[in-house]
Amino acid sequence: MFENKDNSTTSIASLGEFGLIDHLTKNFKIKQKSTVKGIGDDAAVIACNSKNEIVVTTDLLLEGVHFDLSYVPLKHLGYKSVIVNLSDVYAMNAEPTQITVSIAVSNRFPIEALEELYAGITAAAKIYNVDVVGGDTTSSTTGLLISVTALGTVKKGEAVYRSGAKENDLLVVSGDLGAAYLGLQVLEREKEVFKVNPNSQPDLEPYTYLVERQLKPEARKDIPNLLKELGVKPTAMIDISDGLSSEIIHICKHSKVGCNLFEDKIPLDPQVITTCEEFNLDSTTIALSGGEDYELLFTISTEDYPKIKANPHLTVIGHMTHENEGTHLISRAGTKIPLIARGWNPMKDSE
Repeated sequence: MFENKDNSTTSIASLGEFGLIDHLTKNFKIKQKSTVKGIGDDAAVIACNSKNEIVVTTDLLLEGVHFDLSYVPLKHLGYKSVIVNLSDVYAMNAEPTQITVSIAVSNRFPIEALEELYAGITAAAKIYNVDVVGGDTTSSTTGLLISVTALGTVKKGEAVYRSGAKENDLLVVSGDLGAAYLGLQVLEREKEVFKVNPNSQPDLEPYTYLVERQLKPEARKDIPNLLKELGVKPTAMIDISDGLSSEIIHICKHSKVGCNLFEDKIPLDPQVITTCEEFNLDSTTIALSGGEDYELLFTISTEDYPKIKANPHLTVIGHMTHENEGTHLISRAGTKIPLIARGWNPMKDSE
């Protein structure tokens, strides 16, 4: 009954993750009055009562695609699986309250291994003050799969979407960028060394910050509170999971604006700079395309600039322009380069 008579096919890789989402969800129509925001942001928003709204987001982590257990400790993996969801909640200007955790696991994992995984989940839930309220478990023939759904609350009208940026708004980012990707490169390098010489012991001391950013990221729960204290409400916001360039393009697409991003303003940790030199990598490219930083990227009105300009946690890295101007990186030499989303794509073809 559901057979497709058309023999022509389209590669998933040709669409990419977000193109695939747009393609598969284009026919979904909102029917419920309680659905304030559906597909297309860091989280969905659902009306709760006259004062509050609920935000909901979910992420799927698959062994061999999102993580490698040869160097990712299970406790760290459990922690990270929670963090990546809570980051989406904070990106909506909301406060996370509950999570559900579902896993599919093969029989190669003993109970003790799963206890380690859940110890990480428990630690994250405690630190971020969220309740684990449910989930599901099932068997897997291909390894470990983790799915976490996070719920949060936000006052009615206070949610921040990707679609609110205006021309001349300032583009601001929390923290620094690129460290998580470089941490992954260090771990991958040491894995290859271990394959050749199993007796070798990796020296990760010079890369402690990078490895921590990869294995144990933190969601920026402090930023929404900081902005409230400063009297600043972002006009648009998104978390940086797929790379700075991808997230800027998301904001521009949804807000129908352009952007000028200034290369010399991108915040980089000194360890990122030295490790890029060691690996012969361009630090700007890593910041733009690396991903997994879980910092918050947002826009603010120019009138709010005096409120944030002296804050060490925030950096103004660009400004929004008219949609027709497009999205560009302004290099240190003053060259205007079109900004392209080259962040991590889980839908790419296997080599």
